[in-house]
Amino acid sequence: MEVTAAVWVCLLALVIAGGSSSSSVEARKKSLKLDSFEFTGRDCRANVASITDFGGVGDGNTSNTKAFQAAMDSLAKYSSEGGSLLYVPPGRWLTSSFNITSSHFTLYLDQDAVLLAAQDENEWPVIEPLPSYGRGRDADGGRYSSLIFGTNLTDIVITGANGTLDGQGELWWKKYRAGQLNYTRPYLIELMYSSEIQISNLTLLNSPSWNVHPVYCTNTLVKGLTILAPVTSANTDGINPDSCTNTRIEDCFIVSGDDCVAVKSGWDEYGIAYGMPTKHLVIRRLTCISPFSATIALGSEMSGGIEDVRAEDITAINTESGVRIKTAVGRGGYVKDIYVRRFTMKTMKWAFWMTGNYGSHPDNNYDPNAIPVVENINYRDMVAENVSMAAKLEGIGGDPFTGICISNVTIGLAEKAKKLQWNCTDIAGVTSSVTPKACDLLPDQGEKQTSCNFPDDTLAIEEVEAHACSYSKRYL
Repeated sequence: MEVTAAVWVCLLALVIAGGSSSSSVEARKKSLKLDSFEFTGRDCRANVASITDFGGVGDGNTSNTKAFQAAMDSLAKYSSEGGSLLYVPPGRWLTSSFNITSSHFTLYLDQDAVLLAAQDENEWPVIEPLPSYGRGRDADGGRYSSLIFGTNLTDIVITGANGTLDGQGELWWKKYRAGQLNYTRPYLIELMYSSEIQISNLTLLNSPSWNVHPVYCTNTLVKGLTILAPVTSANTDGINPDSCTNTRIEDCFIVSGDDCVAVKSGWDEYGIAYGMPTKHLVIRRLTCISPFSATIALGSEMSGGIEDVRAEDITAINTESGVRIKTAVGRGGYVKDIYVRRFTMKTMKWAFWMTGNYGSHPDNNYDPNAIPVVENINYRDMVAENVSMAAKLEGIGGDPFTGICISNVTIGLAEKAKKLQWNCTDIAGVTSSVTPKACDLLPDQGEKQTSCNFPDDTLAIEEVEAHACSYSKRYL
């Protein structure tokens, strides 16, 4: 039964239960200033608390790791009683990794709330590598737990009024480049084996590595994020759906040192064995700046398969490539049924890039006969300007990438553009109304073909709607 927003108007608890005298209760009530905040969430919550109820101190110096974990553990009892919301008020809240431990939970960051990631690596728990990767991405073995982490959860909302997660990543980047880390760097948000997720209306700064990483998840909405990192920072991918089904990414602005969106599904023999693809993914209204990487990357860890990706209304500015497919012999898996339309690119190295020779294996145990399949790739209604090279498309010898379709694409060249605009090997497909004219492996169909495919059906994740939730907040 749908519940109206008014039913969910809640007051934050005025006292922490246990041991308070009536006089102290009255004194504390008089010290409160009540105000309201609203947001849209997949579900609203009946039980609300503030991080200050658990000893949180937002001075930028006091560690709040224990306070956040105490809040998570305490609010877990409400999972089956209308769910719970933890409010983070204005302040600078220093913390290392903490775990969301219960379903039907919302974490809400006030507009002036900043979660500051602790910089001492000894404060970060080390967890097992992902089974579909077999090892960490930065180093053999485990990985540091993410700033916000959770596993085996249902109905999780991480949101705010553009509150901030600041990963303070510079120290991590320096240690990574110097080879001084024994484990893979933490991400800002990682949820595993979970469903019904919303991550929205936040600013993410300076992540030590990837920013948002749903892995082995279903029914995930990522919306309204601003993700910022220096363009020279290492591996600061924006949003990485990994072996996920039914994911929607929309209305995000990303400045990154790596791919703005990187679609993944496991690494070589580990991803093949785990066998969980990323599929039914919608990406729309994304703006990306990444001079050394891609707006949307498919792979290179794609051994569980990637299929049915629909991207539209994308803008790339000063970004190395628009859509990039990365794979290699040994990956296995597939990238298929990819649909892209209404893509605007300004100042690019390549508009299109595909490679079957990306390399980078987790170990020497990969199967050299595990050949990835790349097929049914559709790009249409795209415009670009100040581009150095239209396309670099390299399939795999003896196993070409097939079913490539590019239509209604105009690419304006940079003043010092490459003389060879289309570099194509081991691919097959067609083009229609493409400027500059494509390579011979993508023959122009003229009037025989007006546009490449884009599905007409609606995915289930596109029909998910958020409810208006209204609460009260307090300043102590």
